[in-house]
Amino acid sequence: MITVQLDLDMTDRSVLVLGSVVGARLAVARLVRAGARVTLARTPDAPGDRPETLRTALPTRTVHAPGPDDTTGLLRLLGPAWLLVTVDAPTALVERATRLAGQLRVMVTDEAPAPRRGQVTLVGGGPGSPGLLTVEAVAALAAADVVLHDRLGPADGLADLAPGATLVDVGKQPYHHPVGQREIEEQLVGAAQAGLSVVRLKGGDPFVLGRGGEEVRACLAAGVPVRVVPGVSSAIAVPASCGIPVTHRGVSHAFTVVSGHQRPSEEELAGLALLGGTIVVLMGVVNLEQIAAGLVRAGMDPATPAAVVERGWTDSQRSTFSCLASLAEDARRVQVASPAVVVIGEVVRLAPGLGDPAVVLDGLPVWTGP
Repeated sequence: MITVQLDLDMTDRSVLVLGSVVGARLAVARLVRAGARVTLARTPDAPGDRPETLRTALPTRTVHAPGPDDTTGLLRLLGPAWLLVTVDAPTALVERATRLAGQLRVMVTDEAPAPRRGQVTLVGGGPGSPGLLTVEAVAALAAADVVLHDRLGPADGLADLAPGATLVDVGKQPYHHPVGQREIEEQLVGAAQAGLSVVRLKGGDPFVLGRGGEEVRACLAAGVPVRVVPGVSSAIAVPASCGIPVTHRGVSHAFTVVSGHQRPSEEELAGLALLGGTIVVLMGVVNLEQIAAGLVRAGMDPATPAAVVERGWTDSQRSTFSCLASLAEDARRVQVASPAVVVIGEVVRLAPGLGDPAVVLDGLPVWTGP
């Protein structure tokens, strides 16, 4: 059998959905948000389902589904319909409704039911480009009732990736957390306990400086099922976007990922300088001067190549190249801003075209694209 994906304009179309409240909730939400006028012909929910806990303000008409032998009742519902969507209705009812829809020239499609149990999925969204989402991440978003997303995740196109979900922005900026971490965890647990499928969409990978471990522990403590979908870490992907490998044979056989959100101690700086290899700093723009000066103070060669890559994998990506001693000053000169990834090490010399930059500011090579 060949499956064909069609994009249809649902605006002001009358659509009949045949299924249970719990099972059909995502199909109904997607249709309503696409502009359809939806009638849910409600079939009995499965034992253990809790349709009363589903919080929705969607403008949907709900009626009890007729039996398979109630031809009049089915025709009354199918008559004005442009599309029939079957979800998890009894087989006999689906077969009868489908035959009548064919006679009335009403299009028919079927959808898999939504998850029947509340759960949380931590999804790594990568550095920001929707194209770097994994297949598993896309599937999790498509099945979500609620998405709590960060500012560094792939927010563009999120409404299309999660068409049945309520989108909640819980993004944090440096020194400005409008939604605190504990409140985020409470929202995750509360929505899952209400029977909803919840996605926590985080930039990069949830377990690389993303506080994903804290959110997993909060869910487990509350008895909420939770799983993790790994993401492409910005620590590797963003340097790669401008051709910098974090390791390279004969140049660097190790790399260290450091949080720049807090200033590293003198002991940590000394360890980084002694370890060698590549240093990748995430969230390090604010403390860049202290980190660079500290590494020089700890014995790292001031001439060590360094780069700052801003807004990696976006249309506004910019890469600035310097050396460790002048990195902070050069970053100020070109007004480097978060989000940015800092790379320090000999691998920076491997960036393609380093000798032929697109823009030169006072001798400093700067690229304005990937």
